[in-house]
Amino acid sequence: MITFQQSRRQFLGQSSCAAISSIPVLNTLLNLSVTEKLSAVTAPANGEYRALVCLFLSGGNDSFNMLVPREASAYAQYQSTRSNLALAPGSLIDIHPTGQPTFAVHSGMPEVASLFEAGNAAFVANVGTLIEPVQNRTQVNTLAKQLPLGLFSHSDQIEQWQTSLPHQRSGIGWAGRTADLLQELNANQKVPMNISLDGSNVWQTGNDVAEYAITTGGAVALQNYKFGWQQYDTGSQAFSQGVDSQLALQYSNVLMQTFNTRKKSALDAYDAFTTATSAALPGGVTFPSTYVGSRLQMIAKAIQGHALASLGAVRQTFFINWGGWDHHSGVLTYQSQMLPQVSAAIGAFYSALTAMGMANNVTLFTASDFGRTLTSNGQGSDHAWGGNQLVVGGRVLGQKIYGQYPSLALNPESGAEVNPLDTGSGRLIPTTSCDQFFAELALWLGVSPTDLPLVLPNIGNFYSPGSSAPPLGFMA
Repeated sequence: MITFQQSRRQFLGQSSCAAISSIPVLNTLLNLSVTEKLSAVTAPANGEYRALVCLFLSGGNDSFNMLVPREASAYAQYQSTRSNLALAPGSLIDIHPTGQPTFAVHSGMPEVASLFEAGNAAFVANVGTLIEPVQNRTQVNTLAKQLPLGLFSHSDQIEQWQTSLPHQRSGIGWAGRTADLLQELNANQKVPMNISLDGSNVWQTGNDVAEYAITTGGAVALQNYKFGWQQYDTGSQAFSQGVDSQLALQYSNVLMQTFNTRKKSALDAYDAFTTATSAALPGGVTFPSTYVGSRLQMIAKAIQGHALASLGAVRQTFFINWGGWDHHSGVLTYQSQMLPQVSAAIGAFYSALTAMGMANNVTLFTASDFGRTLTSNGQGSDHAWGGNQLVVGGRVLGQKIYGQYPSLALNPESGAEVNPLDTGSGRLIPTTSCDQFFAELALWLGVSPTDLPLVLPNIGNFYSPGSSAPPLGFMA
């Protein structure tokens, strides 16, 4: 039996945190707020700030047209497999990974190509949800390996990318579990560590924390409420005084008192966040007026104001969700419109971080429901499994493709496997798990190796948290 008197180190040593059977125990401990902290949180040296930005492309981005092989035989295989979905050389921008064959990105992503060539961006190839390593189509067809729930389902795979729990359905995300451990590093608790530009999400929901939802205009206030005396606005003044009077009351009814406390906390958070983000960004950087551009601009303002007393943040996460990537038809047309928006916004964001001297303190990564079929359905591509993701930041060991970029050859419907990873129609088994991808980011953000299984319970199936080697190696 596990007692609360055990140390965290004893517990982790005695229980196989990577084993699926231990997960209910871990969830119970995290839910219970035990008196002995599960994480021995140590303040960062010199108050060093770090932030993760998740750009979720919901719908399932066709990422094998975002990152394309350019070595002659590999490109010929890409053209053959993708048929009418293949991009011609004129629709590509070549990139030159260090010590690896030449690849290319979509021609609408020149900013990403430049960041990659400068060593400030990297790709993680063929990453996806996995419970345990899966090597070939036979293991999938015979159910010899445990497979993620609802594979190829939007709702299930979006959830699993945000929870990293592909064996079960959960409303607790891995950024939420991270914040449960790290939130106390922030001196001011008025504004939560996790900030969302797109409302509620699973990724930032923890056992003890939730996301703080803002808009591209900043924090959302109680309508007509004003801080301080409003000399020439008697209506707002009367309303605000009424709200203040309510907030000053103590209610015997628990529900009413809880609501009152939450309302006061929301007003305090609004005031703190608005103060911290009121300054203009450095000149010389123009953010595009697009869905992603306006959100990254607001995130840049929050990052700029992180150290002010009103926020007092040394660790933060930010979440953007941009939908519309379910391209069963018109994939070439839609990607030619959408990928340039992603690239331009990321380019402006990195330029702003550089101007603020914060490029080394922020890491942006992309995520999506799943990859898409390599084969064409005639007009587009369908739901698949493994896909390619982008990571950008000054601490990214860039100009490299991490993981294993797979063969794009297709298996015949029967007979010997030409490509063990093809489960049919170019639905590729991931060669890198989400756990490995997320572990690299969580460790960089400040989760200790011994606490990593608390954030990513299945990580032991892919990586030993006690290893001297990193999970993938893309973060410095």
